[in-house]
Amino acid sequence: MRHRIAVVGSGPGGLTLARVLHRHGHPVTVLERDPAPDARPPGGTLDLHEGMGQLALNKAGLLTEFQALSRPEGQAMRILDPNGTVLRDWQPRPDDRANPEIDRGQLRDLLLGPLDVQWGRDVTEVVPGTRDGVAVHFADGQQETFDLVVGADGAWSRTRPAVSPVTPHYTGVTYVETSLDDIDTHHPDLSRLIGDGSLAVYGVNRALVAQRNSGGHAKVYAQFRAPLNWHANLDLADAEAVRQSLLALFDGWAAPVLELLRHGSAFVHRPLYVLPVSHTWTNVPGVTLLGDAAHLMPPLGAGANLAMLEGAELAESIATGPGDLNEAVRAFEERMWARAGRWSEITTAGLERLVSADPAQALALFDEVQPS
Repeated sequence: MRHRIAVVGSGPGGLTLARVLHRHGHPVTVLERDPAPDARPPGGTLDLHEGMGQLALNKAGLLTEFQALSRPEGQAMRILDPNGTVLRDWQPRPDDRANPEIDRGQLRDLLLGPLDVQWGRDVTEVVPGTRDGVAVHFADGQQETFDLVVGADGAWSRTRPAVSPVTPHYTGVTYVETSLDDIDTHHPDLSRLIGDGSLAVYGVNRALVAQRNSGGHAKVYAQFRAPLNWHANLDLADAEAVRQSLLALFDGWAAPVLELLRHGSAFVHRPLYVLPVSHTWTNVPGVTLLGDAAHLMPPLGAGANLAMLEGAELAESIATGPGDLNEAVRAFEERMWARAGRWSEITTAGLERLVSADPAQALALFDEVQPS
């Protein structure tokens, strides 16, 4: 029996689910509100872990293609103090493929492949328990029904209310993102400062992090503790005003570090929200969640990896299981909750240490997780 399955959201988790189902010959529909794949910037770089994101790609039959696109050198990590002193400078071994980096856009294109993605389908509500299955309502007034709807639609999921009343809450930490283009040509000093991978500078309750992407592109993130309305008197659309505000916040830091902000282009405000550490729900036949929709956590390298592994595992359970769709989903949810709960605890504690009143906490955390 071929179940009618819809995936809401075309992020890494949703696309992995769809791609593994497709590999098993099971039809699946991906519903995405963006009007096209390139409708907005895809975001920065991701490190895909051997036992998580890479395992999911292997289940999708895409590991070889991933290895050709990924950047093992991107695992490099350099840590400075606010005075510019290098505290740590980790370089991966030539054969180290534990956590290679890949641009989000490249990963999206790899996963899309032959999938049936319905672009411009803005889901407004998911209603289980209708006579014909689970009803999916769209912003244009249309409606479709499916046997299973998987919410892979991120932090502000439109699918989540069908199974859980919980909404994300602010962590007290804000990111402001900017970019550097053609860094090797236009900013060679900053290119050398960042190196092949990432650069992090930790101060009191604030940090600056830069990550190299492919094609000479780099993302820079100012991270700091602040109330949610910290920008009440600041026009976030005024790039120069935001730049000056950030330079004031990091006043006294080494000049080469501040150049990361001086040369950034547009600034994007990204307050960090999370779901409760052990977010679960009573099983609702015909609806489930994965990734950020299920367990939004601080962005410390686990979120996309978890979402992709969950997507692959759910797809395999559906495609190779005994045929009871809801039993496959229930078993998946139990596995997901246990694993995601552990990672939520780890990343929540990690955020507390990375953006801390004691910058030594951040350094100690990296010492714990970096290979010797």
